[in-house]
Amino acid sequence: MPPTYVRYRVVAVSTLMAILLYLDRFCISFAEQYIQEDLRLTDQQIGWMLSAFFWTYALAQVPSGWLTDRFGARLMLTIYILLWSLFTGLTGLAAGFVVLLALRFGFGIGQAGAYPTSANLISKWIPFSGRGMASSVVAFGGRMGGAIAPLLTALLIVACVPLSTSSRLGPHDLLDMPRLCYELNLGRDTSPPAAGNTAEDRAVRVGAGILARFDEVESEVVDRNARAYAATLDNPERAAPATAQTLADADVVAAALNRLLAERDLVDRSETEGLALPREAERLLARPPESLATAEVERLNRLLLEAVAAESIKKIYGAGWRYVMYIYGLVGVVVAGLYWLVVRDRPADHPRCNEAERSWIDQGRPQSAARPDGHVGAVPFVRMITSSSLWLSCLVGWCTNVGWVFLVTWLPRYLSTVHQVPIEQRGLMAFIPLLVGWAGTLGGGLVTDRMVRLVGLRWGRALPIALSRFVAMAAYVVAFFEPSPWMAVACFSVVAFSTDLGTGATWAFLQDVGGRYTGSVLGWTNMWGNLGAAVTPPILIWIVGEAPNQNWSLAFLTCAGAFAVAGFAALGMNAEKPVAPEDAG
Repeated sequence: MPPTYVRYRVVAVSTLMAILLYLDRFCISFAEQYIQEDLRLTDQQIGWMLSAFFWTYALAQVPSGWLTDRFGARLMLTIYILLWSLFTGLTGLAAGFVVLLALRFGFGIGQAGAYPTSANLISKWIPFSGRGMASSVVAFGGRMGGAIAPLLTALLIVACVPLSTSSRLGPHDLLDMPRLCYELNLGRDTSPPAAGNTAEDRAVRVGAGILARFDEVESEVVDRNARAYAATLDNPERAAPATAQTLADADVVAAALNRLLAERDLVDRSETEGLALPREAERLLARPPESLATAEVERLNRLLLEAVAAESIKKIYGAGWRYVMYIYGLVGVVVAGLYWLVVRDRPADHPRCNEAERSWIDQGRPQSAARPDGHVGAVPFVRMITSSSLWLSCLVGWCTNVGWVFLVTWLPRYLSTVHQVPIEQRGLMAFIPLLVGWAGTLGGGLVTDRMVRLVGLRWGRALPIALSRFVAMAAYVVAFFEPSPWMAVACFSVVAFSTDLGTGATWAFLQDVGGRYTGSVLGWTNMWGNLGAAVTPPILIWIVGEAPNQNWSLAFLTCAGAFAVAGFAALGMNAEKPVAPEDAG
């Protein structure tokens, strides 16, 4: 009787789990600008929010991996999926920084066991010769989810804000009222204002045209606040506390803008070329003004105002981010149920896995590789902390995440603040590097399995990891020289591809040395890697600095250095030395 193919279904549902894992993990990185505006958070608070997940995710790695080793993958990962999906949905209810931070901590605990459990499952369900490829396929699911996250989240955020949502502004929608006045006032003293054709010049002219429609009292309010803001531009502590006069002025400015929202000729359409507009605004601009309904006119004018004063007016699409979290949370419940139905802890437990398939899975393991089955006792801490090869793997994970985490945390903000990329295009540009990473993930599994056959177990695992890190380092060096938006995307695509090229070898290495403790061992190294990820968002935003004097090139140089260290550390890893040597043979 030929072998059955249950192992492929197990890998498939594990891959689906990994898609959800990264989709839920990184959707918040794209939504963070809307969360920041909605909850009035500082840049530092956003940095800590993005890093909070990584702290608990890292610290819970070993306990969750050991729980899987001890109680089985099927039960534990079903619980983990339900737990992180619950925290994803609850994020949509957050009303402030403390609650948001607590939810991200809980989310990290829920996701911590996902990859240790998957590695445990692969070590039991896949023949040794296919470990690298199977690991790459599951990791590919994670990268797919990470790549989909910005694009899908952008589309869902827009879709969750129907046209019926009011486009009118309240005083609370003026995030920085003095700055808004300054931006509207920039073209007042030049005639014609800002004669150039750059996007900035056009924005100045649009602002001047809007300000020209204010009445005398409203113009006086704008002028007073613009002068006050201009006087503080060189002061690092320029944000003055709100006063009763400031609040009253905000009411006046909001009322003036609301009065103009319904005007069909508010903006000269020839001046909108080059502005960072979402597709909805472009579609509305393509239609004759007289064909637009009142709600459409108001929406168009609101989006134009947001393009002119991107940092000063709350984005109307911010009304959609909470619903996106609810949607992702519900999807997680479905995936958890599917995982429970398909997966069993080992081939012998699955009613549809025949003897031929079980024999096929068991064959081909070299004597130097640890066995995946056996009694699981306490976490082998002493053996893990005395393994130099495992420590080098931890260093590789730490430094790799320092370099890679930029792609899934600060890349959307970099595209927005440095290149003024509108939301849908920003989603696409953040998606492309992670899409390119898919090829690296799948190719990496094939590379390490082939290299093991050619150069042996040690170098077949170590070389793909090391060389891929050096390539990522080179890409960040190029990004240091302030490239164009699409050239930057090309550099980040190389980073994603090369990083993911080493993923299959990394997972296979940990299965090789972990044996029956694969979950614990992968959890241990993943813990250190994600501690690196935890410190990265606040460190990078500190390195970049505050607007308008941000220096993203220094962040790229930091990431390049991290990848260099990871590459040299990988050269010392040895997959021929199991954590528990008695498991070999």
